[in-house]
Amino acid sequence: MNDGPILYSFRRCPYAMRARMALLVSGTSYEHREVVLRDKPAAMLAASPKGTVPVLVLTGGAVIDESVDIMRWALAQGDPEDWLARGDAALVAEFDGAFKHHLDRYKYAGRHGVDPLEHRSAGLAMLAERLDVRLAEQDYLDGARRGFGDVAIFPFVRQFAGVDPAWFGGHAPRRVRDWLAGLVESDLFARAMTKAAPWAAAGA
Repeated sequence: MNDGPILYSFRRCPYAMRARMALLVSGTSYEHREVVLRDKPAAMLAASPKGTVPVLVLTGGAVIDESVDIMRWALAQGDPEDWLARGDAALVAEFDGAFKHHLDRYKYAGRHGVDPLEHRSAGLAMLAERLDVRLAEQDYLDGARRGFGDVAIFPFVRQFAGVDPAWFGGHAPRRVRDWLAGLVESDLFARAMTKAAPWAAAGA
């Protein structure tokens, strides 16, 4: 418990992953409240009725409930790796939109009533045409060092890879696979993925 902001999070949510990583790299002190999605705490729903994580409640009571906005807020508090200056907002928006659309229909085809292979192919094309071409010239999407775009996008690529790891290993561009592995194996990601017990309000 501390006097800083409160983050409602869920460990495996890619949106929450990138928010936690930005908060951690910024050095911002915050209280982590791990959420059970089937039993969302009333305090979180009162702060953000849409009921999705992450939700950041600032010390004065203001609420930020979009992960990219949480990243920007955190980095405004501290940005030791210069993420903000090197981020490509259009690329992040493209992966939050079109790539996430294909990812959901590849991973949850039955839910959407679609052909998963069609969406797998579309997602793979985005990896090749939007990421691999950048990584041909530099180690990360935003330059020689990891930046905003890398951390905003890679949790979704990780999820895409996880649907069928053997297929991904045999078909995804090598540079994209190496880029993903480097971010997944980073100390920052390990810290962001530390397991936490579900939070419950006092007396609940």
